[in-house]
Amino acid sequence: MIIEEGAYVLLYHSPQKTWLVEATTGKKFHTHLGVLDIGEAVGSTFGSHLLSSKGKKVILLKPLIYDFVMKSERLTQIVYPKDLAYIGIRSGLTNGSRVLEVGTGSGGLTTYIASIIRPTGHVYTFDVNPKFSAIAKKNIKKANLSEFVTFHDHTRFHEANYGEVDIVVVDIGDPWTMIEKTYESLRPSGTLVAICPTMNQLEKMSSTLTEFGFVFIDSTELMIRNIEAREGKTRPAMRMIGHTTYLIFGRKAL
Repeated sequence: MIIEEGAYVLLYHSPQKTWLVEATTGKKFHTHLGVLDIGEAVGSTFGSHLLSSKGKKVILLKPLIYDFVMKSERLTQIVYPKDLAYIGIRSGLTNGSRVLEVGTGSGGLTTYIASIIRPTGHVYTFDVNPKFSAIAKKNIKKANLSEFVTFHDHTRFHEANYGEVDIVVVDIGDPWTMIEKTYESLRPSGTLVAICPTMNQLEKMSSTLTEFGFVFIDSTELMIRNIEAREGKTRPAMRMIGHTTYLIFGRKAL
């Protein structure tokens, strides 16, 4: 696959040294490995390489959604890939899903959802902070997913027209306050999922879901541990991502 002008490229030197850049003619990229002429990537193929001014080889990889999420510009904490994947399968997220998201943040979760529901689904996302929305729009544009996402001001929630949705995702400090507001928009049997960083939030959310008659209420915390696989020296990595968030799911029953 040929790298076109303006395409995003993941520069790979090692698992700990990667950069997401836009391939632009004449662009120079400065790293501790030396200067890279990013313009030379234009017209090359993904999987080929560039040499830095210090003779270091950097591989040109086609970015995955994982890369766009992890390299996203952010003013808020993002939802990590380990949680994104479980949200997807547990909520029933699929091609064509219509998703209502309350709490866009920096758009990491929005980007992941949009990558799954395209080309026939849509994400309707709300945030009260215009600075967050501006960053999220930039991140989603980088991933070439803008046409599948509509942004709204959280303070004008009741004025928005998005119809019935398959999934509601809530990522705000008091997610229980959005259950009543989103209940009618969620189709019967649809899934509501909330991201709760603390146990207090989780407890309150679980109680409120029960009060509204949701069923199949399930709370989860996910851990992931990397393994350093080397011949004769394989062992768990010394560092790992510990707690990121608690996830809670519920299904709408009539």
